[in-house]
Amino acid sequence: MSGAGSAPAGEAHAPGARGPEGTIPLAVPNIGELERRYVLEAVESGFVSSVGPFVSEFERRFAERVGAKHAVACASGTAAIHIGLLLLGVGRGDDVVCSDFTFVGSVNPIAYCGARPVLVDAETTTWNIDPALLAAELDRRAVAGEAQPRAVEIVHVLGQPADMEPLMDACERHGIPVLEDAAESLGATWTAGRYAGRHTGTVGRIGCFSFNGNKIATTGGGGMLVTDDDDLAARARHLTTQAKVPDVGYLHDEVGYNYRLTNIAAGLGLAQLERLDDFVGAKHRIAARYDEAFADLPLVLPPRVEGLGATYWLYSVLVPETDGRGRDEFLDHLNGLGVGARALWRPLHAQPPFLTAPVLGGAVGDGLFARGLSLPCATELTDADQDRVIAAVRSFFA
Repeated sequence: MSGAGSAPAGEAHAPGARGPEGTIPLAVPNIGELERRYVLEAVESGFVSSVGPFVSEFERRFAERVGAKHAVACASGTAAIHIGLLLLGVGRGDDVVCSDFTFVGSVNPIAYCGARPVLVDAETTTWNIDPALLAAELDRRAVAGEAQPRAVEIVHVLGQPADMEPLMDACERHGIPVLEDAAESLGATWTAGRYAGRHTGTVGRIGCFSFNGNKIATTGGGGMLVTDDDDLAARARHLTTQAKVPDVGYLHDEVGYNYRLTNIAAGLGLAQLERLDDFVGAKHRIAARYDEAFADLPLVLPPRVEGLGATYWLYSVLVPETDGRGRDEFLDHLNGLGVGARALWRPLHAQPPFLTAPVLGGAVGDGLFARGLSLPCATELTDADQDRVIAAVRSFFA
């Protein structure tokens, strides 16, 4: 082998060079000659399903890239989260704390396990899960003698690392394992503090990533589970391959899942991984240019927090209510000018399947949804197209 979720995190932003009538798309994959070569090599090898050299090489290189001991390639980021929760012992009747302001793919796997999500609001600094609310809830349960959550799922939304130190302090104080949903934060790190130099997804016991079509690096669809625990990694590989054990016939020792990434998809992913630094650099340049262009406008720009090395996977802003015009009017204005902006997602507590889930807070997430949208920021966004976006944004406030 040579070289070897209308939610922002969903496939609603379908890949394509252009939308209708020249619309500038929000986020599309950056596929080049290296990707074509690796995919063709995978096809010609005869290994096209979940067995093949690209799968193991992609896992090895990905683990090395993020600084984890093990990586297990999965069919999707959601599948990786589902397996991760099972590895942490989540089952029917358990509570699992999850970020409230996130794409629904973060919480659905909790329901797959028969567990109950406990939703914790975002905080305004990073738009991630609020450490104070989480700590207060875990401390309250301890004092009241209530069962603690089986696990805490921390999501790094929109490429922005969460404020991990107080979150980990609260979980470690009560002996609760952490699963990191790093689906949107490939390439993001902490640059100061206890976790300086660490990649998102490598602080908790398990980290999960997504390679959906709109992510910074894509396999078309796919995901990755990372861990430093040898036993957890071995069981993840077992569960993702239908829990099959060596035998002359087909023998399966527990309920397993058809969750392994294909060799063709892994070939695409390996090529994307080799170009990841360029992709992250492009995201930073695009975000910096938007920041400068919008500095004088009444917009809340994406979080820039010292010590948190965000990737700005989606460049998202908050729109004020001005003269009776707010986010929806702004969105209509941009879409009408051929700018493929999209609203941020509804918080999970407002989603029909989770209306009865316990929720701590909720006002911040409601505000982020009511005011938030993402602007085109594909890694191949040209200066001319970005100028078009900037002009469209500014014309709304003219």
